[in-house]
Amino acid sequence: MKIGVLRDIGAVTREVQNRDHDGRPARVIVATCAYDTAIDDVWDAITNAERIPRWFLPISGDLRLGGRYQLHGNAGGQITACEPPRSLEVTWEFGGQISWVHVRLTELSDGRTRLRLEHIAHVPDDLWKQYGPGAVGVGWDLAIMGLGRHLSTGAEVDPKEAAAWPASEEGKDFMRRSSEEWGRASIAAGTDAAAARDAASRTTAFYRGES
Repeated sequence: MKIGVLRDIGAVTREVQNRDHDGRPARVIVATCAYDTAIDDVWDAITNAERIPRWFLPISGDLRLGGRYQLHGNAGGQITACEPPRSLEVTWEFGGQISWVHVRLTELSDGRTRLRLEHIAHVPDDLWKQYGPGAVGVGWDLAIMGLGRHLSTGAEVDPKEAAAWPASEEGKDFMRRSSEEWGRASIAAGTDAAAARDAASRTTAFYRGES
């Protein structure tokens, strides 16, 4: 699965925010990327149960407002808002924890579509200090990359190839660069630079199976 690591890393704008959610302080990671296709195509790719496995993971459930979904081997949750083809909000339930994912699509003047993803979570301070935003940010970078590849080529994820890729040199390079970029976003949000770099290093080691 050859990809352009620098191209894909550079295609995403990353931001880290703090805000209140449900009356409690929350950490928010924001990833934004533009795709060279119409908004209806992007919307279909992220909501159609037949297309989602082509770039992400197999999914089951009742994929409509108020319904529940389950990504096989990963998170499940409830669809809490759905305004085709612009806005989707879901709960993200995994490992006994709940967080929230909001996706917004915007038509650009050149015919492309901008995707903005927010992952909102109540993260314990010690866990945040250990891994920082890259703990979920790297995973979303991988998903955004997979979506872009699917939208541009129509290619489908090969499960065996996808499972092996993180252990490849290219995969390891992607994990490191993604972790570093989320570390820079954390610094821009006010985190001590040394602490953010240390957290990024631990995130890299985790994703590469070295921790």
